[in-house]
Amino acid sequence: MDITFRNAERKDTALILQFIRELADYEKMLDEVVADEATLESWIFDKQKAEVIFVLEGGMEVGFALFFHNFSTFLGRAGIYLEDLYVRPECRGKGYGKALLKKLASIAVERGCGRLEWWCLDWNKPSIDFYLSLGASPMSDWTIYRITGDTLTQLAGE
Repeated sequence: MDITFRNAERKDTALILQFIRELADYEKMLDEVVADEATLESWIFDKQKAEVIFVLEGGMEVGFALFFHNFSTFLGRAGIYLEDLYVRPECRGKGYGKALLKKLASIAVERGCGRLEWWCLDWNKPSIDFYLSLGASPMSDWTIYRITGDTLTQLAGE
């Protein structure tokens, strides 16, 4: 199988949003997607706060990875945080997800990053099993905290 990749370009903004919505639907979280094309275009391409890679089958995009750099003070270097990885259902089981993770690992190594990390929903056993098969380790001693929306605005105003 011939797996190819390409970096997203500004003209791909609608496709990026489509993949985000497909992923959110799979995760039963579609009602939480408030992103729109203008917002994505601004943050990904104008402000350059995230990057997107597509995986292609026969020249057609069948999956994507959206990622950005974070920083580890303990390592003293940047890492890559994978926000979204998605392969369309009809293309799963063909190695595209693994190929995307391998591509991200190679980008991390090329850039001198200290790690590649992501979150996974607790109920998503197929993905958890897949990640474990690649040698990924769950961070069981850590709890994720989040402030959003009105709470974020209120905290900022204090």
